[in-house]
Amino acid sequence: MDKAQVKQTILDEISKTEASIIHYKELTQPIAPNDAIGRVSRMDAINNKTINEASLRQAEHKLKTLKIVLSKIDGNDFGICLKCKQAIPLGRILIRPESLLCVNCAR
Repeated sequence: MDKAQVKQTILDEISKTEASIIHYKELTQPIAPNDAIGRVSRMDAINNKTINEASLRQAEHKLKTLKIVLSKIDGNDFGICLKCKQAIPLGRILIRPESLLCVNCAR
């Protein structure tokens, strides 16, 4: 396993996720009640805010998991499934670097 490539992939993903978190935080600002928008538009804005809040929580969880994976990259248990203790395929790690479980255990 080329750990340098994996580490760079993780660092790139951390950067993207941090940028996403900043973007979602901007989208989840409170909606001022005195904004001159219609009732339907306000309801739509509230619905969009709720969706963006869920996306923000997912991005924050992903960032937390990526940092855990990055801290384990030099250890003996890097790339090992937490559940079954088998090796996680390199392709899965490169596609989803935040993966702590193999495909079978993640189902």
